[in-house]
Amino acid sequence: MFNKKMKQRICAVLLTAVMAFTTAGIPVMAEEIASDTAADEEFKDEAPQIPGLTYESEMELKYAQCFHVFYYNDGYALIDIKDDGQFLVVPEGKEAPADMDKSITVIQKPVSRIYLAATSAMALFNAIDGLDSIRLSGTQASGWYVDEAAQAMEDGKILFAGKYDEPDYELLINEDCDLAIESTMILHSPKVAEMIKELGIPVMIDHSSYETHPLGRTEWVKLYSVLLGKEKEAAAFFDDQAKVIEDLSGFTNTEKTVAYFYINTDGSAVVRTSDDYIPKMIEIAGGRYIFPDLKNTEGTGSSVRLTMEEFYNQAVNADYLIYNASIDSPITSIDDLLAKSDLFADFKAVKDGNVWCTGKQLYQATDIVGELIKDVHLMLTDGDEKDMTFLTRVS
Repeated sequence: MFNKKMKQRICAVLLTAVMAFTTAGIPVMAEEIASDTAADEEFKDEAPQIPGLTYESEMELKYAQCFHVFYYNDGYALIDIKDDGQFLVVPEGKEAPADMDKSITVIQKPVSRIYLAATSAMALFNAIDGLDSIRLSGTQASGWYVDEAAQAMEDGKILFAGKYDEPDYELLINEDCDLAIESTMILHSPKVAEMIKELGIPVMIDHSSYETHPLGRTEWVKLYSVLLGKEKEAAAFFDDQAKVIEDLSGFTNTEKTVAYFYINTDGSAVVRTSDDYIPKMIEIAGGRYIFPDLKNTEGTGSSVRLTMEEFYNQAVNADYLIYNASIDSPITSIDDLLAKSDLFADFKAVKDGNVWCTGKQLYQATDIVGELIKDVHLMLTDGDEKDMTFLTRVS
């Protein structure tokens, strides 16, 4: 049964829906969502003026380009996320300015009961000892490769609240959820995001996967630290990860070529666009991505599907093959690879014994992205495989 609080919020949602149908005969969901985001606005590095608040400074970012954080007097902070919107983080015991732009979403501190549906963010919360701020998860315990998150769910400290596209609305209300953090997958289920908002829960979309620099994803730890008041911890953690690039800054590129891919169920090869963060990691590690100028001509995503023949023509002479098992199941032998296509028998990397596979945990490991750069560097320079975190040689 719904409790009184739940009934009140659901009634408000139903009233909004009725008004939408009455006005035009159809819901105006797309327009409502557009008004809540900054998708159609130019993303500028400029602090918004907020009535009653005085701008003081901007958070320093080294690689991330998809968000800004602006600080104001008395502990207020504004998070601006590209293609999502602006969020005013209000200190505990204080209120948002009455005359503030209504398009700005208010997040009231303390933030301690988050519904986390963006799996890539869990490791970043864990990195700054922030798991106690997460009460609800969009992933089952068995789906987490972040051991601390899985254990927290086993212990009942974090509850499963349904997948991003089928959340348990009643549980979100009964657990007093104060923020929902979604991945960009929620853009395919806009009605779900709108429902959560109508229940009085702010919705923030993690766009870290849109970062073009590998450490740009990791730097989102700084954004989440604003919610928890752990900016110093986040800065120290990030600087430690960024040291990986500093250590390789003087390394001369090997000019060895690398193909990073997986084979889809339809037999196509799924690769990354040339401006994605994975090719950038290969470059930093001392290699060259086999697709120097590959773009997604059919959308804005960072993945491109090639027919096996197209992939063969461009990657057959690649020095190394890295199979992306963060999406597909890992391959454990060359036979596994040949089972996907017998064309792989002609590949130089297969003949030379330079086929590698990532671990399933890679996508969730946003906190240690630098370790993959180290792995690729070791791969390219015949380093010790025992020192690798994500890569395994396939033979």
